[in-house]
Amino acid sequence: MNLPHNITLTAKKVLQLEAEAIARLAEFIDEGFQKCVEAILSIKGRVVVTGIGKSANIAQKIVATLNSTGTPALFMHAADAIHGDLGMIQQDDFVICISKSGNTPEIKVLVPLLKRKGSKLAAMVSSTDSYLAKNADYILNANIEREACPFNLAPTTSTTAALALGDALAMCLLEARGFSSADFAHLHPGGSLGKRLYLKVGDLYTQHEAPYVSEHARLKEIIIEISSKRLGATAVLEAGTEKLVGIITDGDLRRMLNKYDSIEGITATDIMTPAPLTIEAAEYAVEALALMQNKSITQLIVTNSGKFGGFVHLHDLLKEGLI
Repeated sequence: MNLPHNITLTAKKVLQLEAEAIARLAEFIDEGFQKCVEAILSIKGRVVVTGIGKSANIAQKIVATLNSTGTPALFMHAADAIHGDLGMIQQDDFVICISKSGNTPEIKVLVPLLKRKGSKLAAMVSSTDSYLAKNADYILNANIEREACPFNLAPTTSTTAALALGDALAMCLLEARGFSSADFAHLHPGGSLGKRLYLKVGDLYTQHEAPYVSEHARLKEIIIEISSKRLGATAVLEAGTEKLVGIITDGDLRRMLNKYDSIEGITATDIMTPAPLTIEAAEYAVEALALMQNKSITQLIVTNSGKFGGFVHLHDLLKEGLI
């Protein structure tokens, strides 16, 4: 096999061409783009994205992005549309047709059928003089100067430009709808991404027992509490109240042995770290993770309205896939 003379040079050239094409798209974001966004916001139906060949692949990705960011959408292959799938389009739907040339045979057959159904049509095209562009209600200009392919044939720059323009459209719709991270979490409940957006500390700490001792507790009681609850630490509460005054960890016990020649009569107050770092149960689990990583610790005391509730451990976050 004869490898290209300079693989690195070729790769950099492709990336530069595609980056320049995307940057150039900003010049085409005009009043027509804004009106297209406004039209989509006003519909009662869904956004139907269609295309053929590589454009169909891009259409599927744009549909996925729209659905996940609050704009109901579905994909329709342009070739299948003229063989029965056109029935999926309802009167209140909005169609986006992706085509570099805007002149493919399937598109020329499809466009009149869409117009007959009364659907609003946006053309995402590289050629604004094409059949598709001239017959569309809105134009999303995805013009490129050339493909990254050395023969200017393989869809490369054109598909990248269409993908980026689709992202721009989806993000405009997201912001216009006031779509929030909480909304995003509702649509992405599975996997670590969803958990980062909805999992609370309160969902985790109740899985454990809540080790605690009185500030006057003796060493034996402290060791038994830490060992039996198996979290490597215990909270220290003010005697006769639920007020948190400190924390004792395995490390504190080791440091205590180095500090005192005699351990007789030692109480929790002598060993504990006062005013420990805490997190409220209502906080997101990712906040607990950030605190642990920032302070290089493996557990946090959880509070409920300021009162001791229990512990959340780094292993809990690991088990949930947040790390």
